[in-house]
Amino acid sequence: MLTFILSVVLLILGYVVYSRIIERILRVDPRRRTPAVAHADGVDYVPMKPWRIFLIQFLNIAGVGPICGAIMGAQFGTASFLWIVFGSIFAGAVHDFISGFMSLRHRGCSLPELHGAFLGDRAKQFMRWFTVLMMILVGAVFVKTPSQLLIDQFTPGWPLWVWPAIIFAYYLVATLVPIDKLIGKIYPVFGLLLLLMAAFIVVAFFVHPDVQLIELWDGLDNRHPQAERNPIFPMMFVSIACGAISGFHATQSPLMARCMVNERQARPIFYGAMIAEGIVALIWAAAAAYFFHYKPELCAGKGGDAMVGVIAGEWFTPVLATVTILGVISAAVTSGDTALRSARLIAADMFHIDQKPFLKRILVALPLFTIAGGILIYSFRDAQGFQTIWRYFAWANQVLATVTLWAITSFLYLRRARWTCLITLLPSLFMTMVCASFIFVSQTEGLGAFIPRPWGYAISAAITLVAPFFSRFWRERRTIARLEAMENKMMSSAQ
Repeated sequence: MLTFILSVVLLILGYVVYSRIIERILRVDPRRRTPAVAHADGVDYVPMKPWRIFLIQFLNIAGVGPICGAIMGAQFGTASFLWIVFGSIFAGAVHDFISGFMSLRHRGCSLPELHGAFLGDRAKQFMRWFTVLMMILVGAVFVKTPSQLLIDQFTPGWPLWVWPAIIFAYYLVATLVPIDKLIGKIYPVFGLLLLLMAAFIVVAFFVHPDVQLIELWDGLDNRHPQAERNPIFPMMFVSIACGAISGFHATQSPLMARCMVNERQARPIFYGAMIAEGIVALIWAAAAAYFFHYKPELCAGKGGDAMVGVIAGEWFTPVLATVTILGVISAAVTSGDTALRSARLIAADMFHIDQKPFLKRILVALPLFTIAGGILIYSFRDAQGFQTIWRYFAWANQVLATVTLWAITSFLYLRRARWTCLITLLPSLFMTMVCASFIFVSQTEGLGAFIPRPWGYAISAAITLVAPFFSRFWRERRTIARLEAMENKMMSSAQ
């Protein structure tokens, strides 16, 4: 229990102390006009109250990641606690805060446009397609998970296609309507539900007399049931993404950057929401680690979504268990629709299609939903289809985070105080090593079955060392004068 309490305290201190350091580095200016004020269009650029934006951001970035991902990551033991805490403070929250701030300073533009501004046009073109594809994968993944839970827990006799069809239809509506009409009204409620669900588990830690959480001094050894095939590095760092660092978050930040009315809101909304998610992930990881360690007979062969039912069923009354499962379902659904909304905005930026007219929104959305539908059908028809999609999503998610960190490093390097880029250069190098190792070390999804593990790590280290030269953040591809001119042009165009 002491390890859990200290971890929560560290996460809170990270927000109180480290986020203020980042805010000073960014030179936040509360007098600047934000995109929501300068470019209000009643559809995507819509001013909203800060508390609503925080809860929407929290729900958007959460999904099932800090629940299912943290549960699966807890199989590795107490090392998962360290990754959640230090990953959230020094990597994930910094990634979310600065990428959101960059969008706030650049007309609320989508993530690939930021990649292009600070990594070059080739990076922009590649990341446009890469990010849209990943958002479509997210939309498909977050239809399957809640559909399966609804069928298993509430409607076991229903045809398999009913819930996916209902959720998919909802996604289309939520993607097309103005952000304040649906997302702005009901998502704060779902965000509170997700926090309440985590609070239930914390209460269970203290109420149930037999609960004994594992501690750091129990050892950092790999406790995964298939430890030989799943080394902590890099498998744990890919399994726990949304609870530590996730590229998906940076795709959601522009949605909220288009709704903020003051740059001072960026720290609590972007950094704060990630810390809140880290706390939620820590809670679920601690609960799951207890079951994996002390009650393995209940966990055999179960994935993250099934473990939610185990934890809720063992610790909660039927009513609270139902609320918990509904919270997981709402988290998944509300991340899937905002992922597809992000895909629509990225595609619109790519092809310069104005999104204020409703018909043009449909024009952009329909091809995206057609592709997502095809992926969804495949995931249901093939027994291994969903696992394949999830693995591709998990790795692509961390690749996106890595590319975004390199873009942020370039952004900081070009803002005069060049030493500040170290706060993201180190996480950039670390995540590059994680993503490369997944390819060359993983025996299931990568080349680890064909390459000896020491060679896999050596190749990954070589890729990490040359990554700065490919990112070219250290070269003045854009001078300070051009960077400031670009920012000023964004603001003056609205005046």
